[in-house]
Amino acid sequence: MSRNPYSLVIGGVFALFIAMSIGRFAYTPILPFMQQETGFSTRFAGFLASSNYAGYLAGALIASLVPLKKNRAMLLRFSIVISILLTLLMGLTYSHTSWMLWRFLSGIASAFVFVLASSLILDKLAKLGKLSWVGVMYGGVGLGIFVSGLLVPVLIENFHYEGAWIGLACLAGILGIYVFLTVKEDELIPISAATNEQTLKPTKSPKWFPWLLCSYGLEGLGYIVTGTFIVAIAEQTAAFSGNATSVWVIVGLTAIPSCVMWAYFGNKYGLMRSLMILLIIQAAGIALPAISASSSSFYVSAVLFGATFMGATTLATAFARNKNPLGSARVIAIMTTIYALGQMIGPSIAGVLTAKTESYTWALSGAAIFVFISAMFLLPLVKHERLETNDDVH
Repeated sequence: MSRNPYSLVIGGVFALFIAMSIGRFAYTPILPFMQQETGFSTRFAGFLASSNYAGYLAGALIASLVPLKKNRAMLLRFSIVISILLTLLMGLTYSHTSWMLWRFLSGIASAFVFVLASSLILDKLAKLGKLSWVGVMYGGVGLGIFVSGLLVPVLIENFHYEGAWIGLACLAGILGIYVFLTVKEDELIPISAATNEQTLKPTKSPKWFPWLLCSYGLEGLGYIVTGTFIVAIAEQTAAFSGNATSVWVIVGLTAIPSCVMWAYFGNKYGLMRSLMILLIIQAAGIALPAISASSSSFYVSAVLFGATFMGATTLATAFARNKNPLGSARVIAIMTTIYALGQMIGPSIAGVLTAKTESYTWALSGAAIFVFISAMFLLPLVKHERLETNDDVH
C-alpha cells in the first residue's frame, strides 16, 4: 500500500465514491425518473431500496464472520469491479425481478468495499500517525453524491434513466483505476510517534459495544428514510418544478467537508459527545419536510442531513477502532451489519406507511424519532468517555 497518505486517502475517497455514492445512493436521484418512465409504485420503490440494504446487510454479515486480515486489497478490487458491473446492469435490463437482484448483489459489494476500505486505510493511517485524516476518506461519499446529483439530470435529459446508470458506471470504472493503483496490500510501516493522538488510544471497556450498536442501528433505520426518499418527496412538492435533484446536490455538497469537521470535533470534545449532538441535529433535519413543504425547509433539511449522515459513520467507526485496534475489520463489519439491518427495515416501513397514508409525513416523523432515540443511547458512552478523559488528565 502506498506510504504516501495523500494518495492513500484519495484511493479511499474514490473507493467509497464508487461503491457508496454510485453503487448505493445513485438510486435516490434516479428514483423519481425511473418511476415516471416505468410507472412503478412507491411501495415497490421502497422494496427496491430495501433489497439493496438487505444485500448490504448480507455483505456486512459475511464480512463480520469471515476473517478479513489477509488479501484485503485483492478482495477490495474484486468488490469494486462487481459494484461497477451491477450499476451498469441497472441501465441494461428492464425486469423488476432483475432490478431487485442487481440491487441486492450491489448491496453485498458495497458492504465489502466499505468494510475493506475502512479497515485497510484506518489501519494504515494509524501506523502513519494520520488517523485524523479518516474524515477526508469518508468525505468521498459526499463528493460522490454531489457529483452524481449534478450528472444525473444531464444524463437523464439526454439518455433517460438507463443512461444515468450507464454513465455513472463508466465514471466509476475510471475512478476504479486509481483505487487499483494506490490501495494495495499491507506493507510494514513503522508506527509513528505521532500515534499518540486522542483518537488512537486503545481503551478497555467491555460494556461499550451494545450501547454503540443500538445507537448505530437506530441511526441506520432513521437516516435512510431521508437518504432514500428525499428527492422523490421534493419532486412531489409544488415548490419544486422538476428541479428536485438540486436537494440531493446540496446533501452531497454539505457532506464533503462534514466528516473532517466531525472528526475535528470528536478529537476536541469527545467522539461520543460529538456523535450525540450530531444525531440530535440530524433528527431535526429529517423532521423539517414533515413540518413544512416549502423549498427552504427541504434545503435546510438537505444541509442538516448532508452535514451529519457520514459524520455519524466517521465518529462511530473511529470510536470502535480505538476500543479494538487489533480487530478493526471485524468490529467495523459487526457495526455495519447492525447499521444495514436498520437500513433494510427503514425504507420498507416508510414505503408501506406512505402508500397507506398517501403522505410522507408519518414516515419522516417516525424516522426523526428513531434518530433522536439513537442519540439517547449514547448517554452512557458520553459519561464513560468523560470519565476516561478525566483519568488521563490526572
